[in-house]
Amino acid sequence: MIESVFLSSAQPVKTEALIQTIKQIHNLPINEDKFKEICFELYEFQKDNNRIYAQWLNLLYEVDKPLKNLADIPFLPISCFKNGLVSCYDQHEIEFTSSSTTGLGVSRHYIHKTEDYKNTFLAGFKAFSSAQPYDFIAALLPSYLDRNGSGLIYMVQHLMEEPGVSGKFYNLDVDSLLQDLTSPENKNKKILLFGVTFALIQFAKFTGKLNLNIDVIETGGMKGKGPEWVREELHTYLCKQWGIQNIYSEYGMTELTSQAYSHGQGRFICPPWMKILIQDPSDYTAFLSYGKTGRICVIDLMNYHSCAFIATDDLGRLNKDGSFEIMGRIDYSDLRGCNLLV
Repeated sequence: MIESVFLSSAQPVKTEALIQTIKQIHNLPINEDKFKEICFELYEFQKDNNRIYAQWLNLLYEVDKPLKNLADIPFLPISCFKNGLVSCYDQHEIEFTSSSTTGLGVSRHYIHKTEDYKNTFLAGFKAFSSAQPYDFIAALLPSYLDRNGSGLIYMVQHLMEEPGVSGKFYNLDVDSLLQDLTSPENKNKKILLFGVTFALIQFAKFTGKLNLNIDVIETGGMKGKGPEWVREELHTYLCKQWGIQNIYSEYGMTELTSQAYSHGQGRFICPPWMKILIQDPSDYTAFLSYGKTGRICVIDLMNYHSCAFIATDDLGRLNKDGSFEIMGRIDYSDLRGCNLLV
């Protein structure tokens, strides 16, 4: 029996079975039909139990909309996480907050059960790294370390604590980082470096050109430390500086429970419980085909406790192989969307 406090008691038995299925989804096979079935049931639960989502649906006159396809589900603007409690529960075990580098407010994601968050990022990371388990994880994440409430810091910290793994946060101590990455002690270890974009650039300039036997995951973002780089240019620069073949990437955000990963070339793959749709930025009811650039909408089933259907402020495109790419940000995105609720 799931321990929870629902805002309403609509179909409690069916709801508990749905949530239990989602909580076990990392270990279950899930095809397109099953994914759609879970989405439709979760939509019914969230529109009945999430006040912010219900308000959004009322504004769109979509409360009783019949669903035939995933694109029929209305996606909540991500800015809503800055304006209220986006949750189906009134009890939460952990809270994550965004960095608010734009100065236009902080997003807050209230996680109902900490165990769900841990199980999700561990399963996602295991799928990403199955072919190359790591012995040592280095973290160059200064902008995240400088504040409280970072989901990324929480995740990386726990990855470092997994059996057989060690790790260290460096903030901006690039001298110590370089010593550890090139030390004889670590020569035969499989090393992974997590880094925010601006810190990786600074570190690459500090090291100059050398050969590093490491894998690198960039987490995106200049965090106001300089002009944004095109991902392809960034990866080419880092590869040349460090003599490596590919730069990996992680796509996650405060408002999501799950993460997508790229093994190179900026193409991200979602775990089975997460899916990407591309929406026409000027028409929330229109979704674009493969290769077309538009607003990235995310379905994250592990957001069962908050909102599983989120319209982000990122521009991207979907590929026929199921991967997706990030093309940039939507201009003035903070002025749109859920600010209508205010």
